Amino acid sequence: MANPGRRDVFRIRGFPAYWASYTVSGFGSYVTVLALQVLVLAQLHGTAVDVGLLNAARWLPYLLFGLVVGALVDRRRRRPLLIGSDLGRAAVLLTIPALFIADELNIPVLLVIVAVVGLLSLIGDAAAQSLVPRIVPRSALVAAHARTDQSDAVAQTSGPVVAGAIVSIVGAAFALVVDAASYLFSAIAIWRVNVDEARAPVAQRVGLRREIADGLRWVYRHRMLAPMAIGSHAWFFFNSILGTVFTSFALLGLHLSAFQLGVALAGAGVAALLGSSVSLRVGRRWGAGVAVIASNLIMVVGWSVIALAPGTLTPWAVVVVLAVGQGFYGLGLGLSNANEMGYRQAVTPDALQGRTNTTMRSANRAMIVVGAPLGGLLATWLGYRPALWVGVAGFLVATAFLALSPFRTARHEADEAAA
Repeated sequence: MANPGRRDVFRIRGFPAYWASYTVSGFGSYVTVLALQVLVLAQLHGTAVDVGLLNAARWLPYLLFGLVVGALVDRRRRRPLLIGSDLGRAAVLLTIPALFIADELNIPVLLVIVAVVGLLSLIGDAAAQSLVPRIVPRSALVAAHARTDQSDAVAQTSGPVVAGAIVSIVGAAFALVVDAASYLFSAIAIWRVNVDEARAPVAQRVGLRREIADGLRWVYRHRMLAPMAIGSHAWFFFNSILGTVFTSFALLGLHLSAFQLGVALAGAGVAALLGSSVSLRVGRRWGAGVAVIASNLIMVVGWSVIALAPGTLTPWAVVVVLAVGQGFYGLGLGLSNANEMGYRQAVTPDALQGRTNTTMRSANRAMIVVGAPLGGLLATWLGYRPALWVGVAGFLVATAFLALSPFRTARHEADEAAA
């Protein structure tokens, strides 16, 4: 009998519509990430520190409200929350080109808008991640995340290139219209998902503080989830440093254009597609823990290539080197995400899905709130390359922690049997 985890998840009712929502909105998000950074550096005349503050503003709501939102999501139906957050993000993003036309857009105003989008994304992410286990059986969760990772890899490949082209033609502010349209599509697609959902009975509620505490205890007292969470927090901290420094390094240090930066970033998407295509097989053979640890080491190789990129080459030769480095990074992401997400959701009871997801994501995004501005400061104080090496060293420390923890023995099969 075939392993249910290997079944074609597109035959599961509701998953194709969810996948379409995830894929299209993911494409729009990659356009926005590049467009906002170019908007700050090129059109609002900001610095690497401003890019760091921009990244921090995007994730600040996760730090401030993540635990509360996670508990509230577990009390409510997840599909309506996701639809509402999609529509809200579409409306808020459209204020950026409107203010740009009116010549009222500046960096402080942009930071506020990005923070509002971040708050809506917090709600949407908590609802989306908690909705997947209600659509897909636990035995098929890794396969489902591998499918969404594949579409994400395609978006990661095409999004930055398309964004670079759009930014070059119409400007960074107007490129955000693409993301707004993608959220409208996402809301329609999720509306078509037919899934049975019931709100948690009022009689079973024990108070918001108690519910938040239950989520924290579940994550940080779990033998496998606790080290995975701590390793993930460290990864996000140093990855935010690397991501902030990389954009400034490429645009200001290596003098690449927005389109050339988009082409370099596309290298991550191409390789992520390969990684996500084999992630299920790797996870089954090596185990979730080993797969994640190996993925981190691959990413270390990628960032090392980027840090060593010579500035004496022609611009397009530099793009090739950066794309290779991004390729290793994307390969590691593609291999790890489905295994990490599938494992986490498979071992977590449905009643704790929202709190587990937002507990980990809130701490992860808190790392970005601190790490992204720090990356900008390190780039200013030490220079781009030394700042990149700080991030690489941090990746190695986080990987060593996971390799020495019980998480290295985590396997999908055992946890599916125990669920």
